Amino acid sequence: MLSDEALLALLRSGESDRVEFKEKLPRDRDKLRATICAFANDLPNHKQPGVIFIGVKDDGSFSNLEISDSDLTELSNMAGEGKLLPFPSLEVSVREFSGARVIVLLVYPAIQPPIRFETRIYVRIGTTTQLASAEHERRLLERQRANNLPLDIRPVPFAQLDDLDLDLFQRRLLPVLFPQEVLAENDRSLVHQLASLRFATYDAPHQPTTLGILVCGKEPQRFLPGAYVQFVRYDGMDVDLIKTSQRITGVISEIAERLNVLLRLNISTALDLSDLYERRISDYPEEALRQIAINALLHRDYENTNAPVRVEWFDDRVEITSLGGLYGKVTPENFGSGATDYRNQNLAEMMRRLGIVQQFGVGLRRARSALEQNGNPPFELGDVEGFVRVILRRRP
Repeated sequence: MLSDEALLALLRSGESDRVEFKEKLPRDRDKLRATICAFANDLPNHKQPGVIFIGVKDDGSFSNLEISDSDLTELSNMAGEGKLLPFPSLEVSVREFSGARVIVLLVYPAIQPPIRFETRIYVRIGTTTQLASAEHERRLLERQRANNLPLDIRPVPFAQLDDLDLDLFQRRLLPVLFPQEVLAENDRSLVHQLASLRFATYDAPHQPTTLGILVCGKEPQRFLPGAYVQFVRYDGMDVDLIKTSQRITGVISEIAERLNVLLRLNISTALDLSDLYERRISDYPEEALRQIAINALLHRDYENTNAPVRVEWFDDRVEITSLGGLYGKVTPENFGSGATDYRNQNLAEMMRRLGIVQQFGVGLRRARSALEQNGNPPFELGDVEGFVRVILRRRP
């Protein structure tokens, strides 16, 4: 959502390939749909939302438009009615400028262009909306192919290099990721260092990638709202009574570290004197909890949901849930038996280099072994569509 100040600046700049004025809602709604299509295709590659101001004349003055709830509902429904495909991302709001109420339509650039309006592709050329030429369509398809990169190295919409913690990157990450002699000989610019690690794009305006935001973003959850862990400790075997709840945020290394500490603190340990030797027995092995929790952080879907990884601790079990379902070659039948595939392959490699993950493909096997050695039942895979839920039972 753009601020009133940003919208006012666009209003004052006049119509352009990002801005359209309409004195009133056009009787022919298809003209409006064509403009939405053009802004969603973002041929100039502004990577910023196009704005349609309804209630503004061509000269920039206000028409004192009467706005009804039915008008706003109709506009909001245009995104999902099926005439524009794939569905564009559209926001509708009413703003007030100099005492005049104006409908503002924000049309966000499509991640997978071209957007079509009833099979036709529209683009914005200067102040006009036009049918796309063969060359325009080729450029949009090239952009689509570029956007088919793995999710974790795609640019994050509206993020800028200032959204990365560059001090964290230079002082803490680079010395871990590269030997000191390599850093001493490296004459690359900071931007190129970020791009070489896939934390940012090579091409201007050098946007941070999902990987960059997760590993060294100043506020990762601002751009990836579900990139955190919700820990809940219940009093009993169901969700009626909550003992404690904690939201674990930050970059991926901070989340992993804080989560490990929290898991360790919640493990109960007792003394076993039954065979005349003093032994400490835990209700859960820390290694199993840690491996499954880190596995959830690594393999979750960061794109299609804003829900967090959940760690729910009951009196008789711990349930760890991540979003996105099983991926690739991993099936319910081979889960935890050595089959490995990566939804976030670049994140996996970075977590290994940072020491969060020790070795690929062995985490669940280590968890299974730790449970067996501690006397716990094997972990279970919960049957939830679109989720991966692993259930660990308390040691009898």
